[in-house]
Amino acid sequence: MTVTHLPLSATFTDALALTRRNILRTIRTPQLLVFSTIQPVMFVLLFRYVFGGAIHTPGMSYVDYLIPGIMIQTVSFGGGQTAVGLAADLRSGMMDRFRSLPMARSAVLAGRTLADMTRNFFVVLLMVGVGMLVGFRFHNGLRNAIAAVLLAVLFGFAISWTFALIGMLVGDPETAQVAGFLPIFPLVFASSTFAPTATMPSWLRAFAEHQPITATVDAIRALTQGGDVQGPLTTSLLWIAGILVVFCPLAVARYRRG
Repeated sequence: MTVTHLPLSATFTDALALTRRNILRTIRTPQLLVFSTIQPVMFVLLFRYVFGGAIHTPGMSYVDYLIPGIMIQTVSFGGGQTAVGLAADLRSGMMDRFRSLPMARSAVLAGRTLADMTRNFFVVLLMVGVGMLVGFRFHNGLRNAIAAVLLAVLFGFAISWTFALIGMLVGDPETAQVAGFLPIFPLVFASSTFAPTATMPSWLRAFAEHQPITATVDAIRALTQGGDVQGPLTTSLLWIAGILVVFCPLAVARYRRG
């Protein structure tokens, strides 16, 4: 079979078309939208009112500490929908139809991850709104607040590519949901998402302080609450770039192999 190399403009157009397709599928499944937002709202309320009084966060209120973590937890867990959606397309035969079309191979995965990034944007805004209802406030200016939201969405986009690879590898929606959840669960909870890493045992603290979720949560806290921004933001962006550089080519290569 002859491989046709499409121009970059065609790749971009294909990706946008598939992004639109995936967004429309999400909009037409309202129960998915509802349940994908209930869980993070529950986390906000539970940690704010059940665990908040027991967790000491020097220098800021617990709700101001919590919401940046919830933002990253939400986009990280939301990546599971990327894996499930791609696995469902594989099982239904839709991927075979895509492969038969004169379209860029990367556009199929880009369309899925861009659609999920769009969904993450609105879910993050919802989390901010819920957070503000329970006492969260931005203390570092509007520009930094916008940067914090965009950083959370960008991190979610990078994570979606790791889930894209998982979805392509397992090829089954139920298995993809479990396979994607297992690696992200310890990364979220063994981080600074819900509690300061200083309270952790030394062996766990070493891991928690040197992983992408902690770096990104700390960067968002600095952007929303003040403090050193450059250090954690640089570390977070390096992690995001590294994830994309590794997992984008791997996911596309897996898709091409069928």
